[in-house]
Amino acid sequence: MKVVYTPAHLQHDPHVEFETSTTHSPWEHIGRAEAIRETLEADSRFEFMAPTEWGTAPIEAVHNPGLVRFLSEGWSLYAAQNPGVREVVPDVFYRAALRDKMSEGREPTAIAGRVGYWCFETTTPLTEGTYVAARGAVDTALTTTQLVLDGASSAYGLCRPPGHHATSDLYGGYCFFNNAAIAAHHIATTTGTKVTILDVDYHHGNGTQQIFYDRDDVQYVSLHGDPARAYPYSVGFADETGTGRGLGSNINYPMPLRADDDAYTAALSDACEKIASFGASTLIVSLGLDTYITDPISDLAVTTDGMRRCGEIVRQLAMPTVVLQEGGYDVNALGANVQSWLVGLGA
Repeated sequence: MKVVYTPAHLQHDPHVEFETSTTHSPWEHIGRAEAIRETLEADSRFEFMAPTEWGTAPIEAVHNPGLVRFLSEGWSLYAAQNPGVREVVPDVFYRAALRDKMSEGREPTAIAGRVGYWCFETTTPLTEGTYVAARGAVDTALTTTQLVLDGASSAYGLCRPPGHHATSDLYGGYCFFNNAAIAAHHIATTTGTKVTILDVDYHHGNGTQQIFYDRDDVQYVSLHGDPARAYPYSVGFADETGTGRGLGSNINYPMPLRADDDAYTAALSDACEKIASFGASTLIVSLGLDTYITDPISDLAVTTDGMRRCGEIVRQLAMPTVVLQEGGYDVNALGANVQSWLVGLGA
């Protein structure tokens, strides 16, 4: 199996995260991707390659160009006014209710205000190299996608930063650009065929859901921790099924606490039946391994062998499959879990 990887991700290197009302070392850090790289490089079934550059046009086809512009300049503008700053997080978030009964808000002029206008939470700091890394993740996703469009049965993109929490207008949840959404839109608009995104990250891909919620050419299917207890808390319930033309094309499986291999694979098998009936030409998997039993910020109980079983279930769909990395925070097990899932898929 081809693996697309770029060291550009090393440039996004936050040292501090503000989460659960504390500051601590980030859960999402460079060691995650490097652990995956080291494991797969040691396995002859995987062949590494670098991504090609795709520019900003595919990003702006999915994301607000204002978000792209902000991410390209936000850290440097903030740092110019705040010498010595390393991580940039919002002080104030734009909320529509702030301007209740008034005209619609607009992007602030002050850089401190712009950060909270484009970001929706505190755990996703901008660093000096964030934009370069985020662009590299998109290039990785699109290059992986092209391998499959050119005939590969499957390919894996080692994307970092991850992407599925980024909405059309907002970054957050460790995500800046929505790699899977950009890839799906590219396939749908260049081939004229339908696409399915299967999201198996523990945390619901609120951004991917938002981007395609009213579309019938991209199906979004997600298995995730129930938002009654799990981030992002307000999105990902089973009754969110799409709107307008997209009604029925959005399918959520909120998973119960400590769901194990059997419970998870049963839900995944049901999800794959719905995927098969949608009739997409291509499958994109948002591969999160934070469903793992000892993941530090999740509460499911899937084992490494369960990851292999999941890959085998997806393989039975016999669809051209693009696999893009999302979460997974037990770094000691992360490489083996990715390897197990991809071997199940048929690497």
